[in-house]
Order: sequence, then structure tokens, then C-alpha cells
Amino acid sequence: MVNYAYAKINLALDIIGQREDGYHLVRMIMQTLDLHDDVYVERIEPKGEEQTITIQTDSDLVSDDKHNLGWKAAKLMVDEFGITDDIHIRIVKRIPVAAGLAGGSSDAAAVMRGINAEFNLGLSDEKLQELGVRLGADVPYCIKGGTMLSEGIGEILTEIRPALKDIYCLLAKPKEGASTKEVYQRYDSLDHHVHPDVDAMIKAIEGQNIKGIINNLGNVLEDVTISMLPVVGDIKMKMLESGAEGTLMSGSGPTVFGIFSSKEKMQQAAAVINRNFADTEVISTVLFSKS
Repeated sequence: MVNYAYAKINLALDIIGQREDGYHLVRMIMQTLDLHDDVYVERIEPKGEEQTITIQTDSDLVSDDKHNLGWKAAKLMVDEFGITDDIHIRIVKRIPVAAGLAGGSSDAAAVMRGINAEFNLGLSDEKLQELGVRLGADVPYCIKGGTMLSEGIGEILTEIRPALKDIYCLLAKPKEGASTKEVYQRYDSLDHHVHPDVDAMIKAIEGQNIKGIINNLGNVLEDVTISMLPVVGDIKMKMLESGAEGTLMSGSGPTVFGIFSSKEKMQQAAAVINRNFADTEVISTVLFSKS
């Protein structure tokens, strides 16, 4: 059985503090996209004395061992619930890697949902989210997806209704990457950040006010990443010139997304980005909600 691991973007991302352990406290609006990896979880009768977890992917950019977050998710479930059967995981990648789109976290969440179903554990989404935060701050959101306010280090989630969907969204991920750790370190060393109005974004979403959503797109990390990777700013500018209603960098980058009023405008902009930015992954999609 296939489990879909959906990509996410941040419509708003603010940092409001830092814990003593170094984790940053955030207020973010998370949004699912209709772009997903396919994650297969197979229960296998054990062949040896020790329980084993194997994982394979179709991407050279993703590890096929215990360093993969999907493997770690399976190991967490095995240890937590005393699973003795072997587990094989296969991941078909579609979400760009190291892109600020939560591909790894979403794969981990899909593995957890898959094991929950395959082994008839009967765990609620809330229980999976409680476990998932041990793997990473984005995993609890990826368990459920949709349109949500994310607070704390990312584990405190509040659903925003009605969820956004069917809004055209173009993704562009440059080849050059940005270290998440380095982006946050540079953020901490700087002052005078421009903070997004997260509450105004929530109000716009609740009112399905597309203009208000566009006007309140904001990411406190964007200027930091652009200072390290100017191509992020270049892509944003080119998207706006090509008809985007609004653009923003997702997460710590480097992926830029643009919101478009029509599929035709989005496809025209995709062609422009492809022509002007070599080795950039360009993906046309829509905002998505399962509810």
C-alpha cells in the first residue's frame, strides 16, 4: 500500500525566541502542496534473530541507510512498540531534496503512518505527532498536513479553517543549496529583522482573502538566505516579472514559490524560469488539503 508524503511551504515564517537548548521558537503558517513522494512500507517475516529495517530510494541524493529520516522513523516505531517483524521501505522521490519543502520529514511521517496501518497499531494522528517530534520539528505537521499554525519549535499545531486548496503554485529550487544550520546562525548574528504579520495571514486565510494572503506572505529567514545565495532573490524577481501575484522563499530555502491566478500564467512563468536559470528544478503544482 502506498503512503503519500506531501511537500509543504511556509506562507509565513517568524522566529519569536530561542530555547536554552538552541532550538528556535517559531510562528509559522504551514501549507500542503499537491506534490508528493510515494512511500511503501512492507512487513516481512523475520529471517534472522535480529529485527531488520531496510530502505531504498530512487534518488542518488538520498541515503539508503540509517541516516535516512524514514529509516529513523521506522526504528522509532520498532523500539516504541516492540515490533519483531522485519520492515522494508521503498521511497519514490518527487519532492526536491534539501529544498525547504519538508521532503525528509514528510517521508518520515508517511513511514510512521504506514507502519501504524501495516501492524494494526491503531494509533491516532495525535499520538503519531507526539512521537514524530522526536525525529524533527516538521514531522508532527507532516503527519496530518493541511493549513496550520505551527508554534513552539514546530510541534504545537492549530488547524486553520477553511483550509486553502486549488491555488496555483510554482516552485523553483536552484542547484545551489543553503545550510539550514548556517542560515539560523547568521540570523542569530543579525539585528533589525522584518517580521511577518502572522495574525493577519491567519485572518486572510479564514476569510479566503487571496489578496490578503498575497500581501502577508513573509519569511524572516528570506533576507538571510538571499545574502548567502543571491539567486534566490533573482528567482523571486523573475517570477514577479512573469506574472506571479506574490513570491516567497520556503523554510530556510533555497526553494522559491510563486502564487498565480491561473494555470496558464503559472506555466508561462515556469518556461521563463527554466530559460533563465540553468539547473533549477521547476515544478507546477497547487495548494492542497485532504479535508
